[in-house]
Amino acid sequence: MSCVYLSDELWFPPVEEAEEIGLLAVGGDLSPQRLLLAYSLGIFPWYNPGEPILWWSPDPRCVLFPERIHISRSLHKVLRRGDFHVTFDQDFSAVIDTCRQLRAESGTWITPEMRDAYVALHRLGFAHSVECWQQEELVGGLYGISLGYCFFGESMFSRIANASKVAMVRLCQQLQQKGFRLIDCQQSSEHLSSLGATEIPRATFSHLLAEGLLDDGRKLRSNFPPSPPAEDSFTSHSH
Repeated sequence: MSCVYLSDELWFPPVEEAEEIGLLAVGGDLSPQRLLLAYSLGIFPWYNPGEPILWWSPDPRCVLFPERIHISRSLHKVLRRGDFHVTFDQDFSAVIDTCRQLRAESGTWITPEMRDAYVALHRLGFAHSVECWQQEELVGGLYGISLGYCFFGESMFSRIANASKVAMVRLCQQLQQKGFRLIDCQQSSEHLSSLGATEIPRATFSHLLAEGLLDDGRKLRSNFPPSPPAEDSFTSHSH
């Protein structure tokens, strides 16, 4: 199938129509409404500066089930020592900006427009960050989108060895307590595989997504857990 060119209409073609490499559609915009629709369907934007917006739905899909997070012996030691302090949603802008800066030399998909779009989603309560601190310094973290009981990871970074892994472990522990079904990792990597990420067919991913996303069949919401012991204040509804 050839990819579809999107108009202003808030719509995506079925993910089964994606090209073999996973490319589904071109164009559209990065409005909160379109981004939330895309993620709810298992679609995400990924493109280089100067390119039109490209929308993807790869098959297979890399996911990490929170209850299956793999913690190596060395990582166990790091966690026991308490080398890092992990928080949620304490500095979303710093996390996404650091992810962008550390990838700038090799080329980054986090364009200024992408950055602004995810900051807007954070303000709406749908984009969230995990920060890993050493003393008062931000040394690792990740960010993504939370819809229903699914978390869609976008990017992660480490300035110190194991910092992003500690952030992911703490995220999985919190998501597991909240009953989250999966973390979407989009595409596999050695780093993610070492943490227990695995590839599943797109059809299976779509099924799990449908089960974990919808509240009453119409409204999407974020059930992202706050940093303990704060009260759960991250329930948001799209309009």
